[in-house]
Amino acid sequence: MTDAGPAPVVAVRGEATREVPPEIARFAVTVSARDRDRQTTLRRLAERSDATRTLLDAYGEAVERRESGSLQVMPERKRSGEKVAFYRGSVTTTVTVSDFTALGELMLRLADQDQTTVAGPWWELRPDSPAHREARRAAIADALAVARDYAAALGARIAGLVELADSGLGGRPPVPLAARAAAMPEAMDLAAAPAIDLDPQPQTVYAAVEARFVISHPTAIDEPPA
Repeated sequence: MTDAGPAPVVAVRGEATREVPPEIARFAVTVSARDRDRQTTLRRLAERSDATRTLLDAYGEAVERRESGSLQVMPERKRSGEKVAFYRGSVTTTVTVSDFTALGELMLRLADQDQTTVAGPWWELRPDSPAHREARRAAIADALAVARDYAAALGARIAGLVELADSGLGGRPPVPLAARAAAMPEAMDLAAAPAIDLDPQPQTVYAAVEARFVISHPTAIDEPPA
């Protein structure tokens, strides 16, 4: 009896890339205050922060989520010595919006407030977006198609799956909002503009898999050379 040896295996990689509309937009709004008196600085900061919350509340369900970042209050000292010249404070709020029709107006109204900086928007997909699942399935279909092509070229067929591994999923790696806001200019003066249209940026979704398939005996290698 002849030992047929291990079944032949073909190893392939499947990939899929999709461009889909964003599902949410995020932006950062920072209110600031500066005064020689610390308590005055804190009071102004609290008033401006309350004004921001009130404006966001007015947009109801269009604002899906808001998250306040760290409160910063720091003294600004004179060039020599430790005497304090001013106190400076700021509060940053990250806002998530799902209604893009209200986004431009909301950002403009926030930017029109006293001592307020607006940065963004940054377009994103939700972590559980169906687009990720669709890309994964498309990558598996691509791996199967490639494996079948190789098997057919050898005069064989796919007989079974040995292994399937996820090689990574995602578009561009997310950048922390704090880093995005820091990269923006110190102020965004939009108060002079009566309206602004923000075009949603398509999101790239990428998926890749590595697969190993058992194939039937390759009959093509048994054929005598021409």
